[in-house]
Amino acid sequence: MSRSTQITGLTIGAVALTATAVVTVDMLNKPSFSFAAAPLADDPACTRISGRFPDHLAGLDRADTSTKSAAVWGDGAVVARCGFPESKATDDACAQVDGVDWAWRTSTDNNGREVLFTYGREPSVEVQVTVGKAAPDSVLVGLSPVVKPLKQSKKCLSRSDVPPPSSPAPSNGTSS
Repeated sequence: MSRSTQITGLTIGAVALTATAVVTVDMLNKPSFSFAAAPLADDPACTRISGRFPDHLAGLDRADTSTKSAAVWGDGAVVARCGFPESKATDDACAQVDGVDWAWRTSTDNNGREVLFTYGREPSVEVQVTVGKAAPDSVLVGLSPVVKPLKQSKKCLSRSDVPPPSSPAPSNGTSS
């Protein structure tokens, strides 16, 4: 083998080794998140929804996760999981964002995250937002168009939407 062929071979090998090292270091620097999938994560609607989760949400970049029908942004600041049963009637706060009803628990979970979920849709989508790292309103504005195709069967009602019970007719003290 000629000297120039050997040098070319060594150069190509060195470039390939360097590229592999760069990819490996890059992969090691990016965390991958793994957590339990939602119970209905295999639902075909969740497969469609999870394919539409955005690369950027509330100013945060999407991170890798191996969890089915889920997405993570901002190194775990926001976690979305599709595949929960439709929520029952709730006293939790509820609001409509771009045609999607969302409810949220009034207290944070043990990890300091607010828990929000689609209301009246099945499968339901749960979103956990770390307080101070992402604005829940911005998260919901970004996710509402993604989850809107999920079939809606109920809407959130505020107390003003529910008519008060009718009063019984006043009695005049006479019997008929």
